[in-house]
Amino acid sequence: MESTAGLIIVAVLAVVALLFLVMKTKLQAFIALLLVSILVGLVVGMPLGDIITTIEEGMGGTLGYIAVIIGLGAMFGEMLRVSGGAERLAITLIDKFGEKNVSWALGLTGFIISIPVFFDVALVILVPIIYSLTQRTKKSLLYFGIPLLAGLAVTHSFIPPTPGPISVASILDADLGWVILFGFLAGIPAMIIGGPIFGKYISEKIHINVPEYMLEQVKDIDYDRELPSFKSIVLIITLPLVLILVNTLSDLMLEDGSSVQSFLTFIGHPFVALTIAALLTFYIFGIKRGYTKEEVQGITTKALEPAGIIILVTGAGGVFGEMLIQSGIGDILAEAMKGAQMPLIVFAFLTATVVRIAQGSATVSMITAAGLVAPLLESFDVSEPMLGLLVISIASGATVVSHVNDSGFWIVNRYFGLTEKQTLQSWTVMETIIGLVGFAVALLLSLFV
Repeated sequence: MESTAGLIIVAVLAVVALLFLVMKTKLQAFIALLLVSILVGLVVGMPLGDIITTIEEGMGGTLGYIAVIIGLGAMFGEMLRVSGGAERLAITLIDKFGEKNVSWALGLTGFIISIPVFFDVALVILVPIIYSLTQRTKKSLLYFGIPLLAGLAVTHSFIPPTPGPISVASILDADLGWVILFGFLAGIPAMIIGGPIFGKYISEKIHINVPEYMLEQVKDIDYDRELPSFKSIVLIITLPLVLILVNTLSDLMLEDGSSVQSFLTFIGHPFVALTIAALLTFYIFGIKRGYTKEEVQGITTKALEPAGIIILVTGAGGVFGEMLIQSGIGDILAEAMKGAQMPLIVFAFLTATVVRIAQGSATVSMITAAGLVAPLLESFDVSEPMLGLLVISIASGATVVSHVNDSGFWIVNRYFGLTEKQTLQSWTVMETIIGLVGFAVALLLSLFV
Protein backbone atom coordinates (compact mmCIF):
# COMPACT_ATOMS: atom_id res chain seq x y z
CA MET A 1 0.00 0.00 0.00
CA GLU A 2 2.04 2.90 -1.31
CA SER A 3 -0.59 5.58 -2.06
CA THR A 4 -0.76 8.72 0.03
CA ALA A 5 -4.41 8.18 0.93
CA GLY A 6 -3.73 4.56 1.79
CA LEU A 7 -0.89 5.38 4.17
CA ILE A 8 -2.94 8.09 5.92
CA ILE A 9 -5.76 5.58 6.38
CA VAL A 10 -3.26 3.13 7.89
CA ALA A 11 -2.06 5.80 10.34
CA VAL A 12 -5.63 6.63 11.42
CA LEU A 13 -6.59 2.96 11.74
CA ALA A 14 -3.42 2.31 13.76
CA VAL A 15 -4.48 4.87 16.38
CA VAL A 16 -8.07 3.55 16.36
CA ALA A 17 -6.78 -0.01 16.82
CA LEU A 18 -4.53 1.10 19.68
CA LEU A 19 -7.45 2.82 21.43
CA PHE A 20 -9.67 -0.24 20.91
CA LEU A 21 -7.10 -2.63 22.34
CA VAL A 22 -6.41 -0.47 25.41
CA MET A 23 -10.01 0.60 26.11
CA LYS A 24 -12.21 -2.30 25.04
CA THR A 25 -10.06 -5.41 25.30
CA LYS A 26 -8.11 -3.99 28.30
CA LEU A 27 -4.89 -5.23 26.69
CA GLN A 28 -1.80 -3.92 28.48
CA ALA A 29 -0.52 -0.78 26.71
CA PHE A 30 2.95 -2.32 26.17
CA ILE A 31 1.53 -5.28 24.24
CA ALA A 32 -1.02 -3.09 22.45
CA LEU A 33 1.66 -0.73 21.13
CA LEU A 34 3.86 -3.60 19.97
CA LEU A 35 0.95 -5.38 18.28
CA VAL A 36 -0.24 -2.26 16.45
CA SER A 37 3.34 -1.52 15.33
CA ILE A 38 3.67 -5.02 13.86
CA LEU A 39 0.29 -4.69 12.11
CA VAL A 40 1.32 -1.36 10.57
CA GLY A 41 4.45 -2.98 9.17
CA LEU A 42 2.48 -5.91 7.74
CA VAL A 43 -0.26 -3.75 6.19
CA VAL A 44 2.16 -1.42 4.38
CA GLY A 45 4.05 -4.44 3.01
CA MET A 46 7.35 -4.15 4.88
CA PRO A 47 9.56 -7.27 4.60
CA LEU A 48 9.17 -9.43 7.70
CA GLY A 49 12.85 -9.13 8.57
CA ASP A 50 12.61 -5.33 8.40
CA ILE A 51 9.69 -5.36 10.84
CA ILE A 52 11.79 -7.22 13.41
CA THR A 53 14.75 -4.88 12.85
CA THR A 54 12.50 -1.83 13.27
CA ILE A 55 11.18 -3.19 16.58
CA GLU A 56 14.73 -3.74 17.84
CA GLU A 57 15.87 -0.28 16.75
CA GLY A 58 12.80 1.49 18.11
CA MET A 59 12.94 -0.28 21.46
CA GLY A 60 16.73 -0.11 21.85
CA GLY A 61 17.05 3.49 20.73
CA THR A 62 14.41 4.61 23.22
CA LEU A 63 15.29 2.46 26.23
CA GLY A 64 19.03 3.02 26.01
CA TYR A 65 18.31 6.52 27.28
CA ILE A 66 15.08 6.40 29.22
CA ALA A 67 15.55 3.23 31.29
CA VAL A 68 18.53 4.70 33.13
CA ILE A 69 16.77 7.99 33.91
CA ILE A 70 13.45 6.52 35.07
CA GLY A 71 15.24 3.87 37.16
CA LEU A 72 17.45 6.45 38.92
CA GLY A 73 14.53 8.85 39.37
CA ALA A 74 12.34 6.13 40.92
CA MET A 75 14.99 5.18 43.51
CA PHE A 76 15.70 8.84 44.27
CA GLY A 77 12.00 9.55 44.83
CA GLU A 78 11.32 6.46 46.94
CA MET A 79 14.17 7.25 49.33
CA LEU A 80 12.79 10.75 49.73
CA ARG A 81 9.31 9.37 50.42
CA VAL A 82 10.42 6.86 53.04
CA SER A 83 12.46 9.46 54.91
CA GLY A 84 9.49 11.81 55.36
CA GLY A 85 10.77 14.44 52.95
CA ALA A 86 7.31 15.20 51.54
CA GLU A 87 5.84 15.87 54.98
CA ARG A 88 8.75 18.12 55.95
CA LEU A 89 8.35 20.12 52.74
CA ALA A 90 4.60 20.62 53.31
CA ILE A 91 4.83 21.45 57.02
CA THR A 92 7.66 23.97 56.54
CA LEU A 93 6.01 25.76 53.61
CA ILE A 94 2.68 25.96 55.45
CA ASP A 95 4.47 27.51 58.44
CA LYS A 96 6.36 29.97 56.21
CA PHE A 97 3.32 31.07 54.18
CA GLY A 98 0.97 31.29 57.17
CA GLU A 99 -2.69 30.32 57.52
CA LYS A 100 -3.97 32.97 55.09
CA ASN A 101 -1.74 31.78 52.24
CA VAL A 102 -1.84 28.07 52.98
CA SER A 103 -3.32 27.22 49.56
CA TRP A 104 -0.24 28.76 47.89
CA ALA A 105 2.02 26.73 50.19
CA LEU A 106 0.20 23.53 49.23
CA GLY A 107 0.45 24.33 45.52
CA LEU A 108 4.19 24.89 45.87
CA THR A 109 4.55 21.72 47.96
CA GLY A 110 2.88 19.65 45.25
CA PHE A 111 4.93 21.36 42.56
CA ILE A 112 8.24 20.51 44.25
CA ILE A 113 7.53 17.05 45.66
CA SER A 114 6.05 15.62 42.45
CA ILE A 115 9.38 16.13 40.66
CA PRO A 116 10.94 13.04 42.28
CA VAL A 117 7.83 11.29 43.69
CA PHE A 118 5.05 9.73 41.56
CA PHE A 119 1.73 11.65 41.57
CA ASP A 120 -0.44 9.05 43.33
CA VAL A 121 2.25 8.24 45.91
CA ALA A 122 2.74 11.94 46.74
CA LEU A 123 -1.03 12.41 47.14
CA VAL A 124 -1.30 9.48 49.55
CA ILE A 125 1.59 10.87 51.63
CA LEU A 126 0.25 14.42 51.81
CA VAL A 127 -3.52 13.91 51.97
CA PRO A 128 -3.55 13.56 55.82
CA ILE A 129 -2.17 17.10 56.04
CA ILE A 130 -5.02 18.58 53.98
CA TYR A 131 -7.51 16.50 55.99
CA SER A 132 -6.08 18.01 59.18
CA LEU A 133 -6.29 21.56 57.77
CA THR A 134 -9.90 20.97 56.69
CA GLN A 135 -10.88 19.70 60.14
CA ARG A 136 -9.20 22.65 61.85
CA THR A 137 -10.50 25.47 59.64
CA LYS A 138 -13.91 24.02 58.63
CA LYS A 139 -13.23 25.15 55.04
CA SER A 140 -14.10 22.94 52.07
CA LEU A 141 -11.61 20.14 51.48
CA LEU A 142 -11.29 21.48 47.92
CA TYR A 143 -9.85 24.76 49.22
CA PHE A 144 -6.72 22.86 50.27
CA GLY A 145 -6.96 19.87 47.96
CA ILE A 146 -7.15 21.57 44.56
CA PRO A 147 -3.92 23.62 45.03
CA LEU A 148 -2.07 20.49 46.16
CA LEU A 149 -3.44 18.45 43.25
CA ALA A 150 -2.56 21.22 40.79
CA GLY A 151 1.04 21.35 42.01
CA LEU A 152 1.35 17.57 41.83
CA ALA A 153 -0.29 17.36 38.39
CA VAL A 154 1.80 20.12 36.80
CA THR A 155 5.23 18.71 37.58
CA HIS A 156 4.00 15.15 37.00
CA SER A 157 3.20 16.19 33.41
CA PHE A 158 5.72 18.94 32.62
CA ILE A 159 9.01 18.54 34.47
CA PRO A 160 11.59 15.69 34.20
CA PRO A 161 12.58 13.31 35.70
CA THR A 162 8.88 12.37 35.96
CA PRO A 163 8.10 9.57 33.45
CA GLY A 164 5.74 11.44 31.10
CA PRO A 165 7.99 14.26 29.89
CA ILE A 166 11.03 11.95 30.03
CA SER A 167 9.26 9.50 27.72
CA VAL A 168 8.21 12.15 25.22
CA ALA A 169 11.64 13.82 25.29
CA SER A 170 13.26 10.47 24.60
CA ILE A 171 11.01 9.67 21.62
CA LEU A 172 11.44 13.19 20.15
CA ASP A 173 15.16 13.31 21.07
CA ALA A 174 14.61 16.59 22.94
CA ASP A 175 17.22 18.09 25.25
CA LEU A 176 16.06 17.72 28.87
CA GLY A 177 17.47 21.11 29.82
CA TRP A 178 15.03 22.86 27.49
CA VAL A 179 12.19 20.63 28.67
CA ILE A 180 12.91 21.52 32.32
CA LEU A 181 13.19 25.24 31.55
CA PHE A 182 9.96 25.37 29.54
CA GLY A 183 8.28 23.02 32.01
CA PHE A 184 8.85 25.58 34.75
CA LEU A 185 7.82 28.53 32.56
CA ALA A 186 4.57 26.80 31.55
CA GLY A 187 4.01 24.97 34.81
CA ILE A 188 4.15 27.84 37.30
CA PRO A 189 1.28 29.89 35.78
CA ALA A 190 -0.66 26.64 35.18
CA MET A 191 -0.26 25.71 38.85
CA ILE A 192 -1.25 29.18 40.06
CA ILE A 193 -4.39 29.46 37.92
CA GLY A 194 -5.44 25.82 38.25
CA GLY A 195 -4.48 25.62 41.94
CA PRO A 196 -4.95 28.47 44.45
CA ILE A 197 -7.09 30.64 42.14
CA PHE A 198 -9.44 27.93 40.88
CA GLY A 199 -9.32 26.16 44.26
CA LYS A 200 -10.69 29.26 46.04
CA TYR A 201 -13.47 29.57 43.43
CA ILE A 202 -14.60 25.93 43.41
CA SER A 203 -14.40 25.56 47.21
CA GLU A 204 -17.05 28.29 47.48
CA LYS A 205 -19.31 26.35 45.09
CA ILE A 206 -18.78 22.85 46.54
CA HIS A 207 -18.34 22.39 50.28
CA ILE A 208 -16.78 19.01 51.07
CA ASN A 209 -15.77 17.71 54.46
CA VAL A 210 -13.23 14.98 55.11
CA PRO A 211 -14.91 11.69 54.07
CA GLU A 212 -15.96 9.68 57.14
CA TYR A 213 -14.22 6.56 55.82
CA MET A 214 -10.94 8.53 55.70
CA LEU A 215 -11.11 10.16 59.16
CA GLU A 216 -8.55 7.72 60.53
CA GLN A 217 -6.00 9.30 58.18
CA VAL A 218 -6.17 12.53 60.17
CA LYS A 219 -5.13 10.72 63.32
CA ASP A 220 -2.18 9.09 61.59
CA ILE A 221 -0.10 12.28 61.28
CA ASP A 222 2.88 12.21 63.60
CA TYR A 223 4.02 15.81 63.83
CA ASP A 224 6.66 14.82 66.37
CA ARG A 225 8.34 12.42 63.96
CA GLU A 226 11.93 13.40 63.24
CA LEU A 227 11.98 14.56 59.63
CA PRO A 228 14.81 15.59 57.29
CA SER A 229 15.70 19.29 57.13
CA PHE A 230 13.82 21.49 54.68
CA LYS A 231 17.04 22.78 53.11
CA SER A 232 18.40 19.30 52.43
CA ILE A 233 15.18 18.29 50.66
CA VAL A 234 15.08 21.36 48.42
CA LEU A 235 18.80 21.07 47.61
CA ILE A 236 18.55 17.37 46.72
CA ILE A 237 15.46 17.82 44.53
CA THR A 238 16.84 20.84 42.65
CA LEU A 239 20.42 19.54 42.29
CA PRO A 240 19.86 17.30 39.22
CA LEU A 241 17.62 19.91 37.59
CA VAL A 242 20.27 22.61 38.01
CA LEU A 243 23.04 20.33 36.68
CA ILE A 244 20.97 19.44 33.60
CA LEU A 245 20.15 23.11 32.96
CA VAL A 246 23.83 24.08 33.36
CA ASN A 247 24.69 21.44 30.76
CA THR A 248 22.21 22.96 28.30
CA LEU A 249 23.38 26.53 28.93
CA SER A 250 27.07 25.57 28.68
CA ASP A 251 26.47 24.46 25.09
CA LEU A 252 25.19 27.95 24.31
CA MET A 253 27.62 30.08 26.32
CA LEU A 254 30.98 28.28 26.30
CA GLU A 255 33.40 27.39 23.54
CA ASP A 256 32.56 23.99 22.12
CA GLY A 257 35.12 21.37 23.14
CA SER A 258 36.72 23.43 25.93
CA SER A 259 37.64 21.56 29.11
CA VAL A 260 35.08 23.50 31.20
CA GLN A 261 32.34 22.88 28.67
CA SER A 262 33.20 19.17 28.47
CA PHE A 263 33.13 18.85 32.27
CA LEU A 264 29.77 20.67 32.61
CA THR A 265 28.34 18.56 29.78
CA PHE A 266 29.45 15.41 31.58
CA ILE A 267 28.11 16.20 35.07
CA GLY A 268 24.99 17.77 33.57
CA HIS A 269 24.08 14.73 31.51
CA PRO A 270 20.89 13.25 33.02
CA PHE A 271 22.68 9.93 33.68
CA VAL A 272 25.39 11.56 35.80
CA ALA A 273 23.19 14.27 37.39
CA LEU A 274 20.63 11.74 38.60
CA THR A 275 23.30 9.27 39.73
CA ILE A 276 24.86 12.01 41.89
CA ALA A 277 21.43 12.95 43.30
CA ALA A 278 20.48 9.32 43.96
CA LEU A 279 23.72 8.53 45.79
CA LEU A 280 23.38 11.66 47.94
CA THR A 281 19.78 10.70 48.71
CA PHE A 282 20.81 7.18 49.78
CA TYR A 283 23.36 8.64 52.18
CA ILE A 284 21.61 11.77 53.53
CA PHE A 285 18.07 10.34 53.80
CA GLY A 286 19.10 6.74 54.32
CA ILE A 287 22.41 5.87 55.99
CA LYS A 288 22.70 9.17 57.87
CA ARG A 289 19.18 8.76 59.28
CA GLY A 290 19.85 5.30 60.67
CA TYR A 291 18.88 2.98 57.83
CA THR A 292 21.20 0.02 57.31
CA LYS A 293 22.83 -0.58 53.93
CA GLU A 294 20.54 -3.59 53.49
CA GLU A 295 17.42 -1.49 54.21
CA VAL A 296 18.49 1.17 51.70
CA GLN A 297 19.07 -1.55 49.12
CA GLY A 298 15.61 -2.99 49.81
CA ILE A 299 13.89 0.39 49.52
CA THR A 300 15.61 1.27 46.25
CA THR A 301 15.05 -2.19 44.75
CA LYS A 302 11.32 -1.99 45.51
CA ALA A 303 11.20 1.42 43.82
CA LEU A 304 12.14 -0.17 40.51
CA GLU A 305 8.95 -2.28 40.35
CA PRO A 306 6.53 0.49 39.24
CA ALA A 307 9.27 1.97 37.03
CA GLY A 308 9.51 -1.24 35.00
CA ILE A 309 6.13 -0.98 33.28
CA ILE A 310 6.65 2.70 32.46
CA ILE A 311 9.99 1.86 30.86
CA LEU A 312 8.48 -0.93 28.74
CA VAL A 313 5.48 1.13 27.61
CA THR A 314 7.78 3.96 26.59
CA GLY A 315 9.99 1.54 24.67
CA ALA A 316 6.95 0.24 22.82
CA GLY A 317 6.02 3.85 22.03
CA GLY A 318 9.47 4.23 20.48
CA VAL A 319 8.77 1.15 18.35
CA PHE A 320 5.46 2.67 17.18
CA GLY A 321 7.19 5.89 16.15
CA GLU A 322 10.02 4.04 14.39
CA MET A 323 7.51 1.88 12.49
CA LEU A 324 5.72 5.01 11.22
CA ILE A 325 9.06 6.40 10.03
CA GLN A 326 10.22 3.23 8.28
CA SER A 327 6.82 2.60 6.68
CA GLY A 328 6.78 6.03 5.06
CA ILE A 329 3.67 7.13 6.94
CA GLY A 330 5.63 9.87 8.73
CA ASP A 331 6.58 11.56 5.46
CA ILE A 332 2.97 11.44 4.26
CA LEU A 333 1.67 12.96 7.50
CA ALA A 334 4.29 15.71 7.26
CA GLU A 335 3.22 16.60 3.73
CA ALA A 336 -0.44 16.59 4.75
CA MET A 337 0.32 18.93 7.64
CA LYS A 338 2.27 21.30 5.39
CA GLY A 339 -0.67 21.33 3.02
CA ALA A 340 -3.07 22.13 5.84
CA GLN A 341 -0.60 24.73 7.18
CA MET A 342 -1.07 23.45 10.70
CA PRO A 343 1.80 24.35 13.05
CA LEU A 344 3.58 21.29 14.41
CA ILE A 345 3.05 22.45 18.01
CA VAL A 346 -0.73 22.62 17.47
CA PHE A 347 -0.79 19.17 15.86
CA ALA A 348 1.15 17.78 18.84
CA PHE A 349 -1.32 19.27 21.35
CA LEU A 350 -4.45 18.20 19.46
CA THR A 351 -3.20 14.64 18.91
CA ALA A 352 -2.42 14.18 22.60
CA THR A 353 -5.78 15.72 23.54
CA VAL A 354 -7.80 13.39 21.30
CA VAL A 355 -6.03 10.28 22.61
CA ARG A 356 -6.32 11.52 26.21
CA ILE A 357 -10.08 12.07 25.98
CA ALA A 358 -10.58 8.75 24.21
CA GLN A 359 -8.63 6.39 26.47
CA GLY A 360 -7.78 8.26 29.69
CA SER A 361 -4.16 7.40 30.43
CA ALA A 362 -1.90 10.45 30.30
CA THR A 363 1.17 8.26 29.75
CA VAL A 364 -0.36 6.39 26.79
CA SER A 365 -1.60 9.71 25.36
CA MET A 366 1.87 11.27 25.57
CA ILE A 367 3.61 8.27 24.07
CA THR A 368 1.07 7.84 21.24
CA ALA A 369 1.24 11.55 20.34
CA ALA A 370 5.05 11.51 20.50
CA GLY A 371 5.06 8.46 18.22
CA LEU A 372 3.00 10.38 15.65
CA VAL A 373 5.03 13.60 15.96
CA ALA A 374 8.51 12.01 15.84
CA PRO A 375 8.33 10.98 12.14
CA LEU A 376 7.43 14.56 11.17
CA LEU A 377 10.55 16.13 12.64
CA GLU A 378 12.77 15.27 9.66
CA SER A 379 10.44 17.22 7.34
CA PHE A 380 10.38 20.35 9.50
CA ASP A 381 13.20 22.62 10.60
CA VAL A 382 12.91 22.03 14.35
CA SER A 383 15.40 23.67 16.72
CA GLU A 384 16.44 22.25 20.11
CA PRO A 385 14.29 24.77 22.04
CA MET A 386 11.34 23.98 19.77
CA LEU A 387 11.68 20.27 20.56
CA GLY A 388 11.40 21.19 24.24
CA LEU A 389 8.21 23.14 23.54
CA LEU A 390 6.77 20.20 21.59
CA VAL A 391 7.26 18.03 24.69
CA ILE A 392 5.33 20.58 26.80
CA SER A 393 2.63 20.84 24.14
CA ILE A 394 2.13 17.05 24.11
CA ALA A 395 2.17 16.96 27.92
CA SER A 396 -0.48 19.71 27.98
CA GLY A 397 -2.73 17.82 25.58
CA ALA A 398 -2.35 14.66 27.66
CA THR A 399 -3.43 16.55 30.80
CA VAL A 400 -6.75 18.11 29.75
CA VAL A 401 -10.20 16.58 30.33
CA SER A 402 -9.38 13.85 32.82
CA HIS A 403 -12.67 12.01 33.26
CA VAL A 404 -14.12 8.60 34.16
CA ASN A 405 -11.65 6.60 32.02
CA ASP A 406 -8.63 8.04 33.89
CA SER A 407 -7.36 6.36 37.06
CA GLY A 408 -6.44 9.80 38.48
CA PHE A 409 -10.14 10.76 38.37
CA TRP A 410 -11.06 7.87 40.66
CA ILE A 411 -8.10 8.39 43.04
CA VAL A 412 -9.30 11.96 43.67
CA ASN A 413 -12.95 10.85 43.79
CA ARG A 414 -12.11 8.35 46.53
CA TYR A 415 -9.73 10.40 48.68
CA PHE A 416 -11.93 13.52 48.56
CA GLY A 417 -15.28 11.76 48.96
CA LEU A 418 -16.72 13.47 45.88
CA THR A 419 -19.60 12.39 43.65
CA GLU A 420 -18.80 11.80 39.98
CA LYS A 421 -20.41 15.17 39.10
CA GLN A 422 -18.35 17.00 41.75
CA THR A 423 -15.17 15.30 40.54
CA LEU A 424 -15.89 16.52 37.01
CA GLN A 425 -16.58 20.05 38.30
CA SER A 426 -13.36 20.19 40.34
CA TRP A 427 -10.63 17.73 39.25
CA THR A 428 -11.56 17.62 35.54
CA VAL A 429 -11.82 21.41 35.25
CA MET A 430 -8.53 21.84 37.16
CA GLU A 431 -6.72 19.42 34.82
CA THR A 432 -8.16 21.18 31.77
CA ILE A 433 -7.04 24.59 33.08
CA ILE A 434 -3.52 23.23 33.62
CA GLY A 435 -3.37 21.74 30.12
CA LEU A 436 -4.74 24.84 28.37
CA VAL A 437 -2.49 27.26 30.27
CA GLY A 438 0.54 25.02 29.62
CA PHE A 439 -0.24 24.89 25.91
CA ALA A 440 -0.90 28.65 25.73
CA VAL A 441 2.52 29.36 27.26
CA ALA A 442 4.22 26.86 24.94
CA LEU A 443 2.48 28.37 21.91
CA LEU A 444 3.49 31.87 22.97
CA LEU A 445 7.13 30.85 23.53
CA SER A 446 7.20 29.10 20.14
CA LEU A 447 6.87 32.54 18.50
CA PHE A 448 10.29 33.48 19.88
CA VAL A 449 12.39 30.30 19.42
